[in-house]
Amino acid sequence: MTSESARLAGEVTVIQLTVEAATPEALAPFGAVIGRQAPVTPVSVDFYKGAVKMSYPARFVCDHPVEVTLAQMDRRAGEVRYMERHFQHTQSFLPLAGKPFVAVMAPPSDGDLPDLSQVRAFRFDGTAGFAMHLGTWHEFPFAVEDGTDLVVLLSSQTGYDLKAKDAVTEEAHGPDLDKKDIVARTGNVFRFELS
Repeated sequence: MTSESARLAGEVTVIQLTVEAATPEALAPFGAVIGRQAPVTPVSVDFYKGAVKMSYPARFVCDHPVEVTLAQMDRRAGEVRYMERHFQHTQSFLPLAGKPFVAVMAPPSDGDLPDLSQVRAFRFDGTAGFAMHLGTWHEFPFAVEDGTDLVVLLSSQTGYDLKAKDAVTEEAHGPDLDKKDIVARTGNVFRFELS
């Protein structure tokens, strides 16, 4: 049975992901770590006699006004049905209170879908966040513990694009956002263990 006929028959193939540590090297195809372990050298700020150092681990790019939002997350099943990408901003996720989370991503691609063989799951320990490259495919992060808070830096356009989702497919498209139902389009679903 072909992938297309399996999808039409309602069969779904589960692709099990191994959750790996979110290191700067592992995340390089997807974006940059924002935290002390980022491979950048901090520079002292002259006014504070070395007590304050600044580093520049990621460049934030956005074609629209930037929204600073707070995502209050509880645990949900480690399953990825939808993946999205952004064309006009480098969305960033920054944890508060040191709680861990998992992010599932695929590198940017030229096609209409992510390369399913490149999808990976990363566990952030709560001490660092990340900024994605333009076009990085991802699902919204998963809380490992209830009551996990993430600051999300994103384009105001993303909200408009999400509100315009298709009533039938529940996919969303717009100038910034391309959100696809991976299960409906490929017959595959990604799963991973949150622990």
